[in-house]
Amino acid sequence: MNRYLLITSIVGGVTIILGAFGAHALQEILDVNQLKSFETGVRYQMYHVLALFFVNIYDGFTEKNKIWISNLFIFGIIMFSGSIFAITFGIEAKYLWFITPIGGLLFILGWFLMAILLMIKRK
Repeated sequence: MNRYLLITSIVGGVTIILGAFGAHALQEILDVNQLKSFETGVRYQMYHVLALFFVNIYDGFTEKNKIWISNLFIFGIIMFSGSIFAITFGIEAKYLWFITPIGGLLFILGWFLMAILLMIKRK
């Protein structure tokens, strides 16, 4: 079994739960800007769940390639979306301001690594 597909499935389910939580329970608690930030975290998390699914079912990547790309996306989700969720739920941004962009950088690296590997494969 591909452990990354298992992780992807679990994170995908959690993403749906977070989206529903944001759409229903948080509208009464958060202001408009906080809710938009929360939704951004959920949206980017889902984008990368879908990317993780693709990466791990695609036969054109080696297992090592899948591990590298998956780890970049998973740690990107944890750092980018996780820091946004933490700030939304009350941790002061001054303690986490540097984590969100690192998560974004991990997303970018994952996408570029995937592109490079696809280009190499194409040759």
